[in-house]
Amino acid sequence: MPELKSKYARFRQKVNIVIYGTSTKAGRLFDLILLGLILLSVFLVMMDTVAGFNQKYHYYLVLLEWIITGLFTIEYILRIISINKPFKYIFSFYGIVDFLAIVPMYLSFFVVGSSILSVIRSLRLLRLFKILNHPQFTGHYFQLKQAIHASKGKIAVFIYFVLISTIIIGSLMYVVEGKQSGFTSIPMSIYWTIVTLTTVGYGDISPATPLGQFIASFVMILGYGIIAVPTGIVTAEIAKKTNPKNSNPKTPCSECGAEDYPDNANFCHHCGHSLEKN
Repeated sequence: MPELKSKYARFRQKVNIVIYGTSTKAGRLFDLILLGLILLSVFLVMMDTVAGFNQKYHYYLVLLEWIITGLFTIEYILRIISINKPFKYIFSFYGIVDFLAIVPMYLSFFVVGSSILSVIRSLRLLRLFKILNHPQFTGHYFQLKQAIHASKGKIAVFIYFVLISTIIIGSLMYVVEGKQSGFTSIPMSIYWTIVTLTTVGYGDISPATPLGQFIASFVMILGYGIIAVPTGIVTAEIAKKTNPKNSNPKTPCSECGAEDYPDNANFCHHCGHSLEKN
């Protein structure tokens, strides 16, 4: 009996190294094969919605989906039995995604059309970040993460400004254009403002009056600036993180927020506020 337990323990250890050992050759190969299966599965789900392709190759699509589901089921079980704390994996983000990746095909026995939910397997592609666990890749990831975290305050203020602008412009367009031009309500006018401001321009609603067209032109031009601002904020933070000269940034003036004062300055040259009180 102890020998059987020993064999099982060795089996669990080998499986753990292959499945969770991203730094090992076998582990990286396993992850690459897994990603290939995930991509194939997502492709099959998408092609299943193409009427002509599905009608011609329906049998093969279903067969491949069941094969992939079977492999994912085996992988899910192996992940559970190969670790000491299985519930930690089961209720983790990746554990829930892995579970949801195999459920839709089994549900198709009871609920017609539920197999389309297999597209949730695309979330498993997030495992790519574990595979690309290279120091340079990880360094870039942390730089971007830190830049976004440092920019969140400015971006929040900017988004707040955009929301207020869309409400004001949408309300104004509702008054100027009216229901006869398709601006049937303020929410509908706000929808038009967002579509125009983001330079998408569906064309389902368009102003007909000269004043409305003038406002629309202003919104279109404003849209280019709105797209550029968040990019500029994040880019500036990335530059601060990557530039050694900016490793110790200055404390902004508590009165006006200026940072471009000399290192030995005692007073802000913008507002004259004492920098010693910052």
